[in-house]
Amino acid sequence: MNSKVKNIIALSIPTGVGAEIGGYAGDAGYIAREFSKYFKVIVNPNVVNAGILSAVNNDMYYVEGYAFDEFFNGKINLNPVKKFNKIGVIFDKAIPENILNLHLNTIEAAKIVKGYDIPYYEITKEPVGVGLTKDFSGVSTGRIENEKTLYKAAQNLIKKGAQALAVVCFFSDECEDENYNNGKGVDPIGGIEAVISHYLTREFMVPCAHAPAFSGLDIGFEIINKKVASEFISSTYLPCILDGLSIAPLISKTGGISNKYAKCLIAPADALGSKAVISALNNKIEVCAVNNKTVLSIDCNKLKENGIITKSNIITEFQSYQDCLKYIRDKYE
Repeated sequence: MNSKVKNIIALSIPTGVGAEIGGYAGDAGYIAREFSKYFKVIVNPNVVNAGILSAVNNDMYYVEGYAFDEFFNGKINLNPVKKFNKIGVIFDKAIPENILNLHLNTIEAAKIVKGYDIPYYEITKEPVGVGLTKDFSGVSTGRIENEKTLYKAAQNLIKKGAQALAVVCFFSDECEDENYNNGKGVDPIGGIEAVISHYLTREFMVPCAHAPAFSGLDIGFEIINKKVASEFISSTYLPCILDGLSIAPLISKTGGISNKYAKCLIAPADALGSKAVISALNNKIEVCAVNNKTVLSIDCNKLKENGIITKSNIITEFQSYQDCLKYIRDKYE
């Protein structure tokens, strides 16, 4: 590999859609790391987050889903950082004291071991209240019962100087899903996690990511599916988002990296209906559609039927991420 400046690409695997690769717990992280050997890779947190583990590295731009969409729509730019972001952490008032203490210890460990800048945390004045649902296609989603208390906590942290927001909301035991635990179903909380981070990113235009907290400790002692294994070796999911947010690019309207610098956007071949994909096509950015089955059915044919793919758009299909990497290396490296 030569020493020239790396080209920028993007790897998107939406959360809560049951992606065969990347729909679980950091199980697409190794793919992102392979791409990052040759390119700077914009990733949504779902690709690299894995509880106590994270696949993120300094050749990745960790960009929350709302900002990811807005970047490809040309509405925002990404500003890479040279030192760790100052992270503010929001804790849901509903989190039991013993579980809160575990997370506070996690923050202190991240500060002393990795040198992260996490000077502030805020407990919401009232419980946030999260509800889980699935839409007609089986995609997980949900609702925030008390947006105002979340907003105020974020606002206080931003006023204190936080450049990025880590959010930890409390989830009840209804989140357990045997299919997901066996590496077959849809992440039951992925959708509402996206709702939370989208909301705060949209309101404050700072990097944001969410980690769930539960009433008990989730460490498991039986052998489970490798796709979700990282979720059963730790009692907190906070470490991975601190890893990502510490180096996440800041968001601005000018300067930094615009979508014009992105060579291509890689997405699952049946999940091409996202705002990011549509915007990439509209802005003549190549979309690489990889065979990675989800519960969705928005493929190239659907886009052609709706007039979204035209002669001036570029979309290329691949059977695997390895094939896609070879193609973009030959074309862009």
